[in-house]
Amino acid sequence: MLSTRCKRFKREHVNPTTASPLGDIAIIDLEGPDAAAFAQAQTMNDVAALAFGHWHWNGWLSPKGRVQALFALLHRAPGQLRLLLLDAEPTAFVAGLSRYLLRSKARLRHRDDLQALAGFDEGPLAQSAAHERHRLLEDPNGNEVLDASAAGGRRWLSIRARTGPADPLATTRWREADLRHGLPRWCPDREPSWTPHMLSLHRLRAFSVKKGCYPGQEIVARTHFLGEAKRQTWWLEGEALAAGQPVLGGDGMALGSIVDATSDGRGALAVLSSALPATLRAGAGEVRALPPLDGLER
Repeated sequence: MLSTRCKRFKREHVNPTTASPLGDIAIIDLEGPDAAAFAQAQTMNDVAALAFGHWHWNGWLSPKGRVQALFALLHRAPGQLRLLLLDAEPTAFVAGLSRYLLRSKARLRHRDDLQALAGFDEGPLAQSAAHERHRLLEDPNGNEVLDASAAGGRRWLSIRARTGPADPLATTRWREADLRHGLPRWCPDREPSWTPHMLSLHRLRAFSVKKGCYPGQEIVARTHFLGEAKRQTWWLEGEALAAGQPVLGGDGMALGSIVDATSDGRGALAVLSSALPATLRAGAGEVRALPPLDGLER
């Protein structure tokens, strides 16, 4: 159960009977006296500044500053962190990160007995609730809930005991909403090649340039303070768009590539040059580039 200070649940926001299991979010627990210190040293966001009962976006970088994994990190209580791992294969992720535990009094484990369920509430987002969206909530059954609402509407994730298979329609809908809001999603077999700046993860407040050292921190800090970020994420609208496709200017010059696309091929999140020409081509022809929707930062 969450502490009293974390119970900011509002019944009109979360209906526990309408949630659908997702198939591409794994739940990883990091527990022990050194759990927070370990996460602070290994992940790209400032865990030390994350209060109990709150969550933020975070990730794990390679030594070259490439994003290997993205996740929501929940600071549940002292010595109790939980990661909602996006897309990455959980067994490999736990094994890779565990190599750096060394003598730390902490342990990582894949909670395959739990699953993330998605809920959607259509309609405009209540602006007054924006300052509470970084809090861990609780539904009437005592399940942890994360408010993932943003400019595109209300959404929430519930963490519950595993009861059945994933719902492919809900999984696709959730994933595509993430993409539209600039949260990168990609297949586990893709080689990591983007830095946090390329993926515009500052929009989500997903990394820190003020905390101490962590893998890839030198690349992140140098890019930030020297203003060397030449690429960013864009939302593309077109036809026959697909993950990995190159995006070309009108002169045929490659400007970047698509991270992932919607199931109908009409929308995609892409990493492109910060300054774009008037004409862009990808998929079946010309595409339109727009900024991702706002409001998913935590």
